[in-house]
Amino acid sequence: MAYDNTNSGALFKNDRKETERHPDYKGSVNVDGVEYWVNSWLNESKSGTKFLSLKLTPKQEQSVQQPVAAHAAADEDVPF
Repeated sequence: MAYDNTNSGALFKNDRKETERHPDYKGSVNVDGVEYWVNSWLNESKSGTKFLSLKLTPKQEQSVQQPVAAHAAADEDVPF
């Protein structure tokens, strides 16, 4: 039986953090079969309670787009 990682994920300490804006932890998660990148920051509320904030970004395949030739677009505007 294959491992089913649906609705699960993992975070790892970000060893490449250089500024406060970089996440403290990075990883990925699968939500209902869709893969996401996860970034997480350690924060503290005004009352002193520590918490993690999260940001999820869909993992999308980078599609290579072919540039449209300028003359092809101009040909479409010619009425004859």
